[in-house]
Amino acid sequence: MKFLPGLFLAIPAAFAQLWTQQSSGTNASLRGVSAVTESVVWASGTGGTFLRTTDGGAAWKAGKISGAADMDFRAVQALDESAAILLSIGSGEKSRVYKTTDAGASWRLVYPNLDPDAFFDAIAFWDPAHGILIGDPVKGRFEVMTTDDGGETWKKQKGPSAEAKEGAFAASNSCLTLRGGHEAWFGTGGAKGARVFHSTDGGETWSVAKTPVRNDSPSAGIFAIAFANPRKGIAVGGDYKNPGGTDGTIAITLDGGKTWTAGGALHGFRSDVKCIGKVWIATGTSGSDISTDDGKSWKQFDAASYNAMSFSGSNAWAVGPQGAIARLLLPASIVARSRAPDFRLGIVGQLF
Repeated sequence: MKFLPGLFLAIPAAFAQLWTQQSSGTNASLRGVSAVTESVVWASGTGGTFLRTTDGGAAWKAGKISGAADMDFRAVQALDESAAILLSIGSGEKSRVYKTTDAGASWRLVYPNLDPDAFFDAIAFWDPAHGILIGDPVKGRFEVMTTDDGGETWKKQKGPSAEAKEGAFAASNSCLTLRGGHEAWFGTGGAKGARVFHSTDGGETWSVAKTPVRNDSPSAGIFAIAFANPRKGIAVGGDYKNPGGTDGTIAITLDGGKTWTAGGALHGFRSDVKCIGKVWIATGTSGSDISTDDGKSWKQFDAASYNAMSFSGSNAWAVGPQGAIARLLLPASIVARSRAPDFRLGIVGQLF
């Protein structure tokens, strides 16, 4: 059926009433979310907290991992309805990887980081077996680790060289995104950051490109990347400590990340971006905006603060401070134009 531009012109107004707050049963700050199906969704946050729903958010079950009360789980990656990976962030031993295979009834510490200089930022999987983890630079190189057994063991790769004071942001597990079976991108921040690294061989080698996203302070840079297809992508961010204005919040690539140009005006700070069909959604402390023209223009549809998003089928999910979880029922016109759900669509950072 021929695409009707007028249909999407009406979508921003229709979104205004579609974020629906849910009761999470926790006051933890939530930054990780991963939708497996329209019914099964995982979330994670501070205080060693993880959450899971099996009925589309009608009821959430919150839990805490024993011995991890001071862990900040910035990422949860669902491998299936019963198996998931949690990534905690922080200096040295606070950066850890946990795994469950029984729907959260028990968790195992599968990677206890022993390097005092390490600081993990993001984790993602190409499929239930193969994944990658990105961390801040150690001795001048970004930490890159890969797994081929579902996160049970991790192998260190020779990460790409970093500039002085450059790092990645562990804000919403969205500075890293994957496609296919081997391709990966991650964005950076800091005074020498706002660059995008790209690997086509599963993280073994990397190229890098500069973007126009602001990097004028340690708290500024790229916080999230999404791709609509292998060539068309959007990076968002800004300065989370000084979120005013629209300059340097967004960059667009049309060649798979080789070059980046400034996008349309996107006010404030954004920590996540997703592409659903022909629609882009960006969220952060400055609210949620929608674009129907590949990032050339944006319209706010919700002013609430959210940290991260995921979607499956007709449901989109967002998580935020004080245990905030919201569900967005996607219009059928959007769902019909998005790819059929597969493993990658349920993973935060796996951006379609």
